[in-house]
Amino acid sequence: MDGMHGMGGMSPSPSSTNGTSGMIRHKMMMHMTFFWGTNAEVLFSHWPGKSTGMYVLALFFIFALSFLVEFLSHCRLVGPGSSDVAAGLLQTFLFAVRIGLAYMVMLAVMSFNGGVFLAAVAGHTLGFFIFGSRVFKKQEAVKESDLPPLTCC
Repeated sequence: MDGMHGMGGMSPSPSSTNGTSGMIRHKMMMHMTFFWGTNAEVLFSHWPGKSTGMYVLALFFIFALSFLVEFLSHCRLVGPGSSDVAAGLLQTFLFAVRIGLAYMVMLAVMSFNGGVFLAAVAGHTLGFFIFGSRVFKKQEAVKESDLPPLTCC
């Protein structure tokens, strides 16, 4: 066994030099299991990097993104008197924003960092608690289903 659980091809290659310019390139190893630590790469190259402060900022950013996804999943921004075309365009725009944000959260969780995973789950949980649960809604505004559909707005 190669120590990589059968994933010998996933190991980082040693530093290599580029034949034309002689510059050294380093390849990062991608984690294939959850790990704990502040040295992570989330959404963008070299972000948050090795800085603990930037890692905490990344956790707050992921929390805010997932919270915003829940807000957009339960918002009612289309008024009852608006035209069908305007309402349809607004719903389509909100859907595009929500699905884009949801994919960004998914990509962040794919960093396999435990803190990022917990921040995403906490953001979705608090967002659902505030915007989707019965706690802050009037009784007549509560939906019949316990969980909202994935594409509601």
